[in-house]
Order: sequence, then structure tokens, then C-alpha cells
Amino acid sequence: MPYDSPPDLAGLSLAEIAEAVAARRLPPVDTWQPEATADSGMEIRADGRWFHEGSEITRPAMVRAFSSLLRRDDDAENGGFWLVLPYQKQSIAVEDAPFVAVDVKLDSAGGMPVLVFRLNTDEFVTAGPDHPVIARGDADTPALYVLVRGRLEARLDRSTYAQLAEIAIARDADALAVESDGVIFPLVPS
Repeated sequence: MPYDSPPDLAGLSLAEIAEAVAARRLPPVDTWQPEATADSGMEIRADGRWFHEGSEITRPAMVRAFSSLLRRDDDAENGGFWLVLPYQKQSIAVEDAPFVAVDVKLDSAGGMPVLVFRLNTDEFVTAGPDHPVIARGDADTPALYVLVRGRLEARLDRSTYAQLAEIAIARDADALAVESDGVIFPLVPS
């Protein structure tokens, strides 16, 4: 069955985005506690590309399927990143963050600003109390992330970072921060 990616983020209403999020039923990987472990031979590079034993996985539907099995635990092995099945969990190497935010849309709900991010896996994340925007690095070389689920984050790519900076400047050029779902997120690391 072919995978149909959702329409462009800019053309979607908040209600349509909420429907898309609700329609994506993720496996309950946080409830699975398999004892058997293995190495998946997989790697997620900083630019969001997935590899298996050195070969790039180029089918978006495969990447999307594997991404639904991701979990990050507290253990130190491979930064705690795992592909989890009910009977086994397999370690996966992640260079930076397992997801990349490739677009952002500013909307409003009840007169309150709402930021929605589209990930490289065609998932949507609405920034807010449960999905904060996180600034890391330093003032000269900041890196922005958004919490996706569990302990999994998406790093904002360059164009999404620039879009977010424009939103912050339009909000208040002196205090580089954005607001979403009632929470203010500084874009400069403290």
C-alpha cells in the first residue's frame, strides 16, 4: 500500500492538523518492556536520514514505520535510543535528534498563538506545555529542538529555524522568544 503524505502544512487548519494527529495511531512502545536486546545496525544522522548497515533507507514509508517504534530510555547504550517491539528492543545510533522539524506554521486558537511543526516523518507537533521548544548551545551557535513524544526530540532545520526567528522578531525584536499554547519559549540558550 503506497504512503500518501499529508498536504502542505500552510494549507491545513488547526482542526485538520488535530485530525491528522489523532488518526496516527502509534504503537504503545512505552508500555512494552522486552528483556531481549539486539543491535539494529541502524543509524539516524543529524540531517534526519536513516541508514541500515551503511545504506540509506530511502523509502519515506519505511522511515515513518520505523520512527513509530522509537523510544529513548535512561540507559547510556547508544544514548538510550531503541526500536521497540513487544518481544525485543534493538539499539539504534542517533547523531543528534531522531527527528527533524522541517516546517512551522503560526496559527491561533481562542486568540492565543499556536505553533505547529511538521517533522521529516510527516508527523505534526503543536508546541506548548507538553511539547516545549528547547534552545541549546550558546548565543553564538544556538540549536532549537521541540519535544515530540516521550524523551524524543526534533531538531529544527535551518529554514524552520529561520521561520521561527521571523515569528519571534515580529512578536518582540528585543526578546527573541515565541509563544505557543500559552507558553513563552526563548530562542536563545540561557
